[in-house]
This record gives sequence, structure tokens and C-alpha cells, in this order.
Amino acid sequence: VQLQASGGGLVQAGGSLRLSCAASGRIFVNYVIAWFRQAPGKERKFVASMQWSGSRTRYTDSVKGRFAISKDNAKNTVYLQMNSLNPEDTAVYYCAVDRTAGADYSRSYVYDYWGQGTLVTVSS
Repeated sequence: VQLQASGGGLVQAGGSLRLSCAASGRIFVNYVIAWFRQAPGKERKFVASMQWSGSRTRYTDSVKGRFAISKDNAKNTVYLQMNSLNPEDTAVYYCAVDRTAGADYSRSYVYDYWGQGTLVTVSS
């Protein structure tokens, strides 16, 4: 599985961005695809996830109501729509795939494949 993340950039507080994660290779419907983010000097943290089938969307509390994960089946691409951005959202955002789809979906160590990351900078 190969993942290519894109869509990052510089945006003012209150603005929006949409990240994309183009996936290739053999992906089964039970796989979980997720977005993580890593701020400078901090650990990588879970943002959102969904099963490749499109079900079981999950979000970390700080982005609920502002971010939305979705998928375009025709393009094999997963999106992260980010609205009402604030400076605390500044980070490198990564997409990742977990083949086992276990209970630890928010733990980075369970993910088998990672994209290269895309930088999101939110100015105040």
C-alpha cells in the first residue's frame, strides 16, 4: 500500500483546508485509514479515522464538529476537511493505514503504512 498526502498550506485562523490522501495498492474494506498530526517538538497524535468501507468514522475530541473525514471510492482518495482552523491545529498531517482494524485505532504504532506528511500552518 502506498499513500500520498497533499493539500497542506498556510491559512489564517478561522479558515479551511482540505487534505487529500491518495491510496494505491491492495486495500481491503476492513482496513482502517486515519489521519494523524505532529506538531513541532510533540508526539504524533490521532486526528480521525474511518474504515475503508466508509463506516466507523472516529475523531479526536478537539476536532469534532470542525473536521470531517470522507472518501472518494472512484479516486481511492481519503479527505480530511478542516474548518474553523486555529493555531493549535498547526502540524504536519499524515495519513496511515492499519491492516488489523483493532481497537487501538488511535495509536500510531498499530498502523502499517504511512504517507509522507503535509504541513498545515494556521496563523493567528
